[in-house]
Amino acid sequence: MPAILPRSPAWSTWISPATLRFQVHNTAPFLDTRLAATESGRLIELGLSVDGHLRILASWENILEPHLTPSEQLEGYFALCLACHHATVATFVPTDVDTKIRGILWRETKDPEVLRSMMRLALASQRWSDDGISTRRVRGVSGHDGEHWSAIAGGLGQLLEIGDRTASDEAIAAIEAEIEREQHIFERTATERGAELDLLRLAMTLAHNRGDLTQGMGFWKRTPVTTPVMEHLQARGRFERAVFMYQQTGLSAEGHRHYPLRAVKALRRSPQLLLPLSPFLDDWGARVGEIEQSHEVLTALVEGCQKLAGQHGYYRAIAGMRQAGSGAFDRAAARTPNATQRILKGGEMRKLIDLGRPSFEAMMSKRARTAFTMRMPEKAADPD
Repeated sequence: MPAILPRSPAWSTWISPATLRFQVHNTAPFLDTRLAATESGRLIELGLSVDGHLRILASWENILEPHLTPSEQLEGYFALCLACHHATVATFVPTDVDTKIRGILWRETKDPEVLRSMMRLALASQRWSDDGISTRRVRGVSGHDGEHWSAIAGGLGQLLEIGDRTASDEAIAAIEAEIEREQHIFERTATERGAELDLLRLAMTLAHNRGDLTQGMGFWKRTPVTTPVMEHLQARGRFERAVFMYQQTGLSAEGHRHYPLRAVKALRRSPQLLLPLSPFLDDWGARVGEIEQSHEVLTALVEGCQKLAGQHGYYRAIAGMRQAGSGAFDRAAARTPNATQRILKGGEMRKLIDLGRPSFEAMMSKRARTAFTMRMPEKAADPD
């Protein structure tokens, strides 16, 4: 394929559009059946609808048009990166464009019209659906929300630097509105009896979203204009109680990247196999126990148990596989490497996967109640 982006040091280090599109297919091939027909038009404009990420992915080759100006190419590449990130961030192998949508691409221009166009898409992306690309939304809040405001925050820094108060005020308002929405849902859930597991899921999500906001501002240059805004948003989006619960209940050990599972390609075939929020993986374990390659999943889970100290999720997934069908589980275990079989028969493993789901969830509910009522330190530590 001929080079379609300007030959400059900045562009030469970026992932090609064709490679990005392949990466989406590689981790989420099931999305291909949801893409509509190719449309004409610029990607930055196609993305303004609720299904904008799907429209961009369907028409990604529009970025190859030879008549595009450098500014239009920048806008198109930003749109493609944003769509690829949205489509894959909750899959097993997300596309590696975080730093681009949070900082690098914003800093390629000081043209207010280009930056406003990019910000318009970043704000519109908050309305993109995550149906079929994530199973990690709880009570209307998900990690996608944090990913979007980190991109908005990245653009906000550049808008502040060039003195565009109108566009920067709109971005600040969007970030603050999302902070308020998530905090309200967290506090409302805390008042509900029997909602402790959802409260833990929210605590984990808000803690990660706070980290995304911080990373989005990590590209800012500290100036008399940007520093007060950064400090204000950091204070508004601290989510102290949620972060405290995240740390006190052991959720910080669960992680969210799940490297041990990335090599199991069978897990990428269906949105039904997307991983929910750990450690509540019993149902997911039951589902993956039904696929032909369940022994590959089991091997990866056992490897994860050995490598990731303090986590419970992979043990719960194994417990779910076994609970769904002991015969199928035994057959899958027999197909795993000898080292994996020895670990599965070991006392520590048996103890953890023998713990029934009701007992485990009761334990986590108790931790949630305790952490929510504990006195916090004056300043909560940053999430891991």
